[in-house]
Amino acid sequence: MSGAQPQIGQYKTVVLAEDGKTKVVYYDTAIVTFDKDAIILDTGGWWTRSTKTRMNQASRQFDLGYQVHQVLNSWVITFRRESHSFDTERVRLDRLTGRVTRLN
Repeated sequence: MSGAQPQIGQYKTVVLAEDGKTKVVYYDTAIVTFDKDAIILDTGGWWTRSTKTRMNQASRQFDLGYQVHQVLNSWVITFRRESHSFDTERVRLDRLTGRVTRLN
């Protein structure tokens, strides 16, 4: 084995790039959107294991530096070695400052 990181799953998933932004769309939701300045994570209201898995696959594939995990029944984002509650459908991760902002 070469030690390569797993790629984003292909089932119901498409990666789109335009106007300097990349989007990972799972079913009909852009669950990860990023550019050089920011990363937007969006559950679309689907708090599922597969949504979380696709988000983490995108982070690994594109070297975005975050991880989404679950503690008991709560989702948590780890970004730049700090953990933040992921308790709203959309969050913005600032790639320059490391700030995490809830958008809903």
